[in-house]
Amino acid sequence: MLKFENVSKVFDGGFQAVKSVSFDIPTGEFLVLIGPSGSGKSTTMKMINRMEPHTSGKITINGKDTNSYNASELRRNIGYVIQQIGLFPHYTIEKNIAIVPQLKGWNDKEIKARVNELLELVGLDPEIYATRYPKELSGGQQQRIGIARALAADPDVILMDEPFSALDPLTREQLQNEFLSLHKKLKKTIVFVTHDMDEALKMGDRIAIMKDGKLLQLDTPEKLLHEPAHGFVEEFIGKHRIIQNPELMPVIDIMSESVYTALPQWSPEKALSFIRQRKITNLIVVDDDNILVGIVSAHDLIKKLDDIKIIEEIMVSREPFLYDTSTAKDAIIMMNEAPYGILPVIDKTQKLVGVVTRGSLLSAMSSQWTETGDIQ
Repeated sequence: MLKFENVSKVFDGGFQAVKSVSFDIPTGEFLVLIGPSGSGKSTTMKMINRMEPHTSGKITINGKDTNSYNASELRRNIGYVIQQIGLFPHYTIEKNIAIVPQLKGWNDKEIKARVNELLELVGLDPEIYATRYPKELSGGQQQRIGIARALAADPDVILMDEPFSALDPLTREQLQNEFLSLHKKLKKTIVFVTHDMDEALKMGDRIAIMKDGKLLQLDTPEKLLHEPAHGFVEEFIGKHRIIQNPELMPVIDIMSESVYTALPQWSPEKALSFIRQRKITNLIVVDDDNILVGIVSAHDLIKKLDDIKIIEEIMVSREPFLYDTSTAKDAIIMMNEAPYGILPVIDKTQKLVGVVTRGSLLSAMSSQWTETGDIQ
């Protein structure tokens, strides 16, 4: 549990960036901080690891006041991912990831194993990438290394300051999906700063909207869209981003019909090659008649590559799934139980007809455009 109690930040000169903010972040939650420039969102996040010391109030992690820690010790136990990534250009990828474990006194064997584990976790082959340098990697690959480095010492809390904003749209969406899958597996407490409302709605278990240093509303994406508690919140989300009645919206209107599928008898090598070529993170598994069988993830394929012969051995159950007669309300109810955040949609013959993700669900249920075509 991460807790803010009447926390304020006043900079030299008297500017109050954060004004008596109070909220709790339960263990394992993905909290997004969002607001216009100067709202105090980044300052609020940086006060957690004392990159910006708070002026008044109290911040605790699992009941312990952050001011009671040595600042360096505190930061070594909190992962931190930034937009600029901040990799050391003269260090190999392996050395970049190993920095915090080395500072914490891990031995070489432990560090080597952890680096290899994390590279596999973020979808990069250790044999290929461990000895490379940052300049030899693409922007998306570098950001993966930034995430791996933040996870290196297995911290309970990870801070992310607009980590994907500098990436191209395709790479950004891919990394968003991959990180959501990672979060579902690792259950870390995430505090994520963004200026993009669509990203906030996609990523956050809850979203905190800030303005002029004040916390205006902290709620689930669905609650924010249904019940904005403040005029600015409604305006910031977008007056035309109006949720339709989910009980009346057919799931076939919100599902994607573009689905990448695999057969149960595919080898893990074939499935991984297919995944990498299409820059995706999961495959829906169907039989020869397109009957839904299950789901397999890139993470599980990499982890079990040498232990299995066919992907059927590690695919997860096809449940939960939706029928094409379901509604968006059904999707909302079932989404929290969906492996990898994916709900396959089948017809009455059990054949796959589409998929619904949490992001596509919220996006499809809200109108992003005004009548004049201006995006909100």
